[in-house]
This record gives sequence, C-alpha cells and structure tokens, in this order.
Amino acid sequence: MSSGPDASREAAVVDGVPKQLYIGGTWRDAGGGGTLDVDDPSTGDVLCAVADGTVADGDAALAAAHAAFPGWRDTAPRERGEVLRRAFELMTERTDDLALLMTLEMGKPLEESRGEIAYAAAFLRWYAEEAVRIDGRFTTSENGKGRILTMRRPVGPCVFITPWNFPMAMGTRKVGPAIAAGCTMVVKPAQQTPLSMLALAAILEEAGLPGGVCNVVTTHSTAEVMAPLIADPRARKLSFTGSTPIGKKLIEQSAEQVLRVSMELGGNAPFLVFEDADLDAAIEGALLAKMRNIGEACTSANRFLVHEAVADDFARRLAHELGSMKVGRGTEEGVRVGPLIDEAAVDKVTELVGDAVDRGAQVLTGGERVGDRGHFYAPTVLAGVDPDARVNHEEIFGPVAPITTFSSDDEAIERANDTEYGLVAYAYTRDLARAFKVMEGLDTGMIGLNQGLVSNAGAPFGGVKQSGFGREGGPEGLGEYLETRYVAMNVP
Repeated sequence: MSSGPDASREAAVVDGVPKQLYIGGTWRDAGGGGTLDVDDPSTGDVLCAVADGTVADGDAALAAAHAAFPGWRDTAPRERGEVLRRAFELMTERTDDLALLMTLEMGKPLEESRGEIAYAAAFLRWYAEEAVRIDGRFTTSENGKGRILTMRRPVGPCVFITPWNFPMAMGTRKVGPAIAAGCTMVVKPAQQTPLSMLALAAILEEAGLPGGVCNVVTTHSTAEVMAPLIADPRARKLSFTGSTPIGKKLIEQSAEQVLRVSMELGGNAPFLVFEDADLDAAIEGALLAKMRNIGEACTSANRFLVHEAVADDFARRLAHELGSMKVGRGTEEGVRVGPLIDEAAVDKVTELVGDAVDRGAQVLTGGERVGDRGHFYAPTVLAGVDPDARVNHEEIFGPVAPITTFSSDDEAIERANDTEYGLVAYAYTRDLARAFKVMEGLDTGMIGLNQGLVSNAGAPFGGVKQSGFGREGGPEGLGEYLETRYVAMNVP
C-alpha cells in the first residue's frame, strides 16, 4: 500500500471487507483454516489474506443454496426486487470505497473503478425492476377444445464462476437476474480479486437477502472445488465468464448431468475504420474500445482494420493519444493506465509484441514494460502488422493496438470474421448503406456502430462461435434463469 494518509484509508477500506467464506448467511473460516493472499498488482505486495475454501466448503455452500431455494422461489417478486433496489442504493452510496477496493486488488485507475461500480450497480437496479415482470401466456388451443397455459419458473440453484478483470460488474451481472428470478447461488470469484465479491455479499446481506440465497466461496483451487458442484444434481445452472479453453472444459463437465449453461468467453474484436469515417470519433472510440480496463477486457478492440486511405493518419493520431497516457498505480493523480494483473500477463503481451515486430511491424509508441516494480506495460501502437501475426489471432488482454490495412468493404468484413471468436466488433462509417452491410455481415453477438462501448445493463451481452452462448443483461439476461412450463388444460 502507499504511505501517509492515503495508506490509512487504503488499509481501512481493505479491513472493512469480510475475509471469510459466506455460506448459509454466516461468515465462516475455510475448512482447516486455510487462507490465500491477495496481491496489489501495482507493487506485488500482499494486501490481505482471505479464506481458502475446500471441497467440503463448496459442498456446504451448494447445500445452503439448495435448502434456501424453495423459500426464495416462493418469495413475492416485489420483495425480491426490493432487496436488489436496496443493494443498488447501498452500492451507489459507497462508490468511493468500493472503487478504491477494486483499484487495490485489480489495478485499474480509480476513475475506471468508479465507472465499474456504477455499471455493476445498474444491473441491480435493472433487475429490481424486472423481478415483477416475469410473465407467461394463456391461449385457446387451435381446435378450440382446450387451453394452453405457460408459466416461467426459476431454474434452481446456480453455480457462478466470475473473472478478475471486472470483479464487481461480472458478479452483479449474474447475481442480479438470478435473485430477481428466484434462484439461489454459489459464487466463486477469481482468486486474484475476491474482495469485491465479498464486499457485494456483505451489501446483499445488509439489504436483507436471506441467508443461503447467495453463497460465496473463495479458493485458489477452482477446478478442485467447483468440479463436484458442477456434477452435483442439486445444481441446475452454471454461468461462467472467462477464457474459452476453460469454458470448454466446464461445458464438457456440465454435460454429464445436462446442466443448463451460460458461457461468456474470449474475444478477438475487430475495430473497422472505413475511408469515410469521422476520424475524430474513431480515435475517441478506439481509446474506449482499446484502453478500457487497461485492455484487459473480452470486449477490448484486439485488431484494428483500417482502410489504406486513412491508415497512416489514424495510426499517427492513435499513437499520439496512447503515448500521452500516464502509466502508474491506479490511485495516483492523473494515471490512466494501471498495471496488468500479474507477471504472466506482462509476459504474454511482451511475446505478442515481439512476434509482431519480428514479422515487420513498426512500433509507433510503447512496446516495452514500464518500471521494475509491479506489472506495468506501456500503451503500444503497432503499424504495418502482418495479418498472420499472433497478435491478430490471440486475445491480447493488454494495452496494445495492432493496425493492419484493407482496401475494400468485402475484404474488411472477411478479415473481421476470420477468427474462431465472435463476441463484439466495432465499425466506423458515415455511409448508411455501408453500415447496414457491415452490421449484417459481421459474425459477432454485438456490434458497436460509431461507438467504442457496448456494455449496457439493459442490453443482451454475449457472443457467438467460440465466444460462448447465452446472454447477460436486459430481459434476455433474466430469461437465462427461468424455465418455461407448459400446462395443457382440458376445457370441455
């Protein structure tokens, strides 16, 4: 932590978060008393230690969720919504402390952390309102001799595995609709960033959520602790946000009991800039799409495909903007680029940049790590990148913008789709006909048209191909936690 008055506040914020497991409405130590350290990625120092859950702890959490389900399922929708509304208000009131907590454990600048808290809270508010809008239908059979009744019921106890890059928002994006629908859950946050989820659990408890509805198990051994839950018939849904390779393993495990699954996996987002684009707007959107969360986002612009007529101008301007960004600890004044999550992330970015340079790419700015303490990498722009370079095919998860050129609309769309991923794409053009051609031609679950940010609590977030399936956010996100029941009524 830092020194002086700031250190006292940082310590107070960390100390104010429960460090135990939250199971059945009780904060308790891990079986055997084990703990795991939480590091500050800007320094490598240990912030604190939290409970290191065991297989038995995971089983206890699922048992609590299973026991709480009938009562929560039958709780009035308005009451479920009111819990979420109160949690939204508490989270909003505590934005500054929650943002500082997130910056300490994850690294992103405070301004971005405040933005994530607002985004995370928005899911609680959205689903507080959606809880009372769960409906069905009643119709007459086509032969007129009976009636068709459909109703929507909560799927049951859920298992959630959340990532480190958006430690609060990826929690509320799952927890919010599950609570609204009447489901119970076991949440396993990433071991790098467990504090935000523990803080959320404490807020939900304060907001009146009954014990057992939301259970949180922190552990360093995700596979060992979660595999038995995925195989347990008491669990009825699995939702995972993370890498595609791990998602594939979880899908395979879930097949044994035909577990309902939602997967939000990796991305390789193309950022298309056509020759008629408003370059001021494109640069502004590129900064959002690339540098949000230090580039550590599945929605991050991974490949910049720029028309050859404007590529040099775009690259020069983007390099100027990224090169002027201050790199440092997220708590420092004026910092816009914090550390990557760990040393492995720095190594991966270094490898990708090195491969691109070896293939002829030109480094316009950055291209190297920053400092000898913490996990910092300079914002980087690469021009003239070989289409076959690894950086165009692997998820970067860092502040690197590789630029390649195209000469026609068809070439741009073809190259944008030349990936196994299909989460999001961005496109900049002022031609309406071209915009529709691009929107209809891109093979992704989401598109940012003339804007570099697609995340919205009221919109369905998710991808196609190896970026996963299922949607989070909006009415579609609530539907992921509801089963449809059909009743055939004999009406003489």
